[in-house]
Amino acid sequence: MSRRMLLFAGTSNPELAEQISQYLDVPLGDIKIQRFANGEIYVRFLESVRGADIFLIQSTCAPVNETLMELLIMIDAAKRASAAHICVVIPHYGYARQDKKSAAREPITARLVADMLEVAGVDRIITMDLHQGQIQGFFSIPVNHLTALGTLAEYFGSLGLSDMCVVSPDVGRAKVCKKLADMLDAPLAIMHKGRPEHNVAEITSVVGNVKGKNCIVTDDMIDTAGSITEGAKALLAQGAKAVWVGATHGIFSPPAFERIEATPIEELVVTNTIPVPAEYQTGKIKVLSVAPMFGMAIKNVYNDASVSDLFDPDFQF
Repeated sequence: MSRRMLLFAGTSNPELAEQISQYLDVPLGDIKIQRFANGEIYVRFLESVRGADIFLIQSTCAPVNETLMELLIMIDAAKRASAAHICVVIPHYGYARQDKKSAAREPITARLVADMLEVAGVDRIITMDLHQGQIQGFFSIPVNHLTALGTLAEYFGSLGLSDMCVVSPDVGRAKVCKKLADMLDAPLAIMHKGRPEHNVAEITSVVGNVKGKNCIVTDDMIDTAGSITEGAKALLAQGAKAVWVGATHGIFSPPAFERIEATPIEELVVTNTIPVPAEYQTGKIKVLSVAPMFGMAIKNVYNDASVSDLFDPDFQF
């Protein structure tokens, strides 16, 4: 029997799934997903997946618990339907911020999610910009960890900004921001951030010269936008010419949109790993597509080709 590639999409990000489908020229498979009156999730594949290499596309974004449970049920249904190989494409990996114990009696929920995915029957994970790269080690199966840094660098480079400076929002992000700074041939500055409580950020200092610079602040995700807005104010107070923001995952929990529109940043750029409502893409928020990168990763995994080639700056999708 010849090999077959089948793509199926969950309900969390149908637009990205459709773009990946178009890039690969492989139609999305027929799947039924519905909620019962009590909130339970029902999944059924409406076509045979027996012996096929299937790719399930689902961001575990809001409502996180529902999208995660939906994904687990999709995996179980595929396993019981005798799929040969199950690869889960998770553009945004929910619970990634709970990757370690920062206080006594806390869980490590990112590891719990990894365990659940493996028990459900996943053979491989394709994801993008985990909150911490070490989360890959929570899995005993292959994990292809993509990054949107190249996409963001290409966009900011196309703006023709002079006197650019890449700014890390905190010390922990400095290594990743240095990679972006090298791509843009720009210096690096680092903000020192404290968190007195969850979803509350305080910028206490800025290390580096940002005076007269077009500052590009980059992070893996933007949730309530508290860190970004406070960071922009701190940079402008230090004499920055303008502040631009780039991130992979636009979570945008309330009151993020109101904060973004009220803050003095020029533009905030995210990717479509998480869907952004169209009405919020008319102001300061711009969305870039990472469908070609995911599409090529899926193609290379299916063909047993290298995925690391995708990180070559000269690679054309």
